[in-house]
Amino acid sequence: MKLLHSLHKKITALLLASVLVLPLLFLQSAPALAEGEAGADAPAVKAEAAILIDADTGRVLWSKNGEERHYPASMTKMMTCLLGISLLPPDAKITISENAANTEDTPLHIAKGDVITAEELLRGMMMMSDNGAAVAIAEQIDGSTALFAERMNEKAAEIGMNDTHFANPNGLTDPNHYSTPHDMARLAQYGMKNPVFRDFVRQKERQISWLSPSGKTILAENTNELLGKYAGLTGVKTGWTKAAGGCLAASAERGGVHLIAVVMKSPTENDRFTDMRQILDYGFENVTLANGPTTKDASRHVWVKNSVNSRVRVHPAADIDFPVLPGEDAKKFGVRYEVPKVLSGPLYAGQVVGRAVITYDGDPVGSVDMTADEAPAGFGLGSWLVGLFEKPLSWF
Repeated sequence: MKLLHSLHKKITALLLASVLVLPLLFLQSAPALAEGEAGADAPAVKAEAAILIDADTGRVLWSKNGEERHYPASMTKMMTCLLGISLLPPDAKITISENAANTEDTPLHIAKGDVITAEELLRGMMMMSDNGAAVAIAEQIDGSTALFAERMNEKAAEIGMNDTHFANPNGLTDPNHYSTPHDMARLAQYGMKNPVFRDFVRQKERQISWLSPSGKTILAENTNELLGKYAGLTGVKTGWTKAAGGCLAASAERGGVHLIAVVMKSPTENDRFTDMRQILDYGFENVTLANGPTTKDASRHVWVKNSVNSRVRVHPAADIDFPVLPGEDAKKFGVRYEVPKVLSGPLYAGQVVGRAVITYDGDPVGSVDMTADEAPAGFGLGSWLVGLFEKPLSWF
């Protein structure tokens, strides 16, 4: 018994000592970016609300009523698409219901009884903004649009869309269906991290094919008129209703600068594209990149329980670069890391387990995901001990 007690004390001391000598991650300095500020050359858009963010960090670069609520119209379909990608196999067979076929505005010309794969329907929905397709996807996943809307709201909360509420999968006007430019930008940013989603929204045109009737096809042309016309544009989604006005979420890349912008309630359908050009032009003309911590610099080791491994490496998914506007102080940037002291396995490679918070003059202004290496399921003595001493390990 004395031997076990002595062994217990030694193990505790060893674990605590190991925690104390783990490599410390100091704040990194880099050039700063002024939150939402802009000079005389800032875009003069007709939209009632708009925002520009850095796609990598989420930092607000410019805003006009960016937190103001409006109807998002068909930008809603970004969420429907992401849920469809994650929950439906690409080759899942979807039979179009009467409800879906009779939904207002179905440019894909889907009809009751048509059979089409999930991938083809999702692509067609995003390119041609088909409202009935969104209904069919919702029904396939949850049996009804009402239940699917609940799922949409759960995902919105997970992403951090705290001023958004979805009432349907397509964005048709409903007083309980609203969002903000900032929340729509968050959604677009989240979506563009998904390679399948990126492929869907970047295509200017594509042939969409049905399983039944055999041979039924349509050439889908993307409603995003900036694709192929604005250098570096990579997506994302248009929207228009009489109540919502012209809406557009767009992403673009030039010279390593990744931007996402959203306009809501432009007076006309054409104004949303004119507004977007001005906003993206402003971003590319003013934003430069400064090197922040590399993946290696920002990596750290974290304790793991319930795994073969007792520790796992955690790091940003990519090197961190800071978007900088003219006249900013390069010394006011910093990074702090928010990762649990103890993680619970198993973990898959690339799993998001925390974040690196980018600060300017001490205030948080953006973040990037911290991801883990693999920590396989199974028993390991070290991992078991981590679980046993999880509370004291979390104190340090």
